[in-house]
Amino acid sequence: MKTIDINCDLGEGVGNESVLMPLISSCNIACGGHAGDLETMHDVVVLAKNYNVKIGAHPSFPDKKNFGRLVMEMSSIDLFDALKSQIESLKSIVEAQQLKLHHVKPHGALYNLASVDVEIATVIVNVIKSIDENLILYAPFGSVISRIAQQEGLKVMFEGFADRNYNQDLTLVSRIKPNALIHDPIKMFDHVYNMICFGKVTTSNGVEVELRADTICVHGDGENVEENLQLLMQKLASKNIKIS
Repeated sequence: MKTIDINCDLGEGVGNESVLMPLISSCNIACGGHAGDLETMHDVVVLAKNYNVKIGAHPSFPDKKNFGRLVMEMSSIDLFDALKSQIESLKSIVEAQQLKLHHVKPHGALYNLASVDVEIATVIVNVIKSIDENLILYAPFGSVISRIAQQEGLKVMFEGFADRNYNQDLTLVSRIKPNALIHDPIKMFDHVYNMICFGKVTTSNGVEVELRADTICVHGDGENVEENLQLLMQKLASKNIKIS
């Protein structure tokens, strides 16, 4: 039996955490940069504890106005301080529940920029190392940040996206384009199954490209996300793939 981690970005103001938590194996909790505050972090951590879901920090450019989806011009020092503060806020809440923070997954524009930008990627890696070198980084396969993290001795779990289309260079199709998102649950399953079992993804222009995925993200604010996750679980189980 194969296993796969299914992760979801939570604590972002949607309010559907209680229905999604039973369907996933790890969560990425917004920790004040693009969304979230101490109260929402606490509530999602308690839910994750109840369902034995691995807990990760989901730090961002500190920009709630734009939900962390625009690149901010910041010095490396200011970015380091902002990210460290976000992650440590969540880590304190997690430890108060006698749990351990499992991973870090950057959000939005920060995630995309770190995939290609050495300076930004290095800042994120240095933040993680300064907090806990045992934290796992969730990052794209073949990305700049995954390479730097591995060189610095961090464990990396390569992330694939169930509900996003890919360009041929393995960047995600921009959300401003009509084909950015995958809404059809059958297409979503085929997309995921191809990653898990064949290590490939079919890009937006129809080309198959190598892509390793140790964890699959389903966005918590996606259309019909609960129904899509339930169907994904069922179809993965029918192929002898366990969510873990």
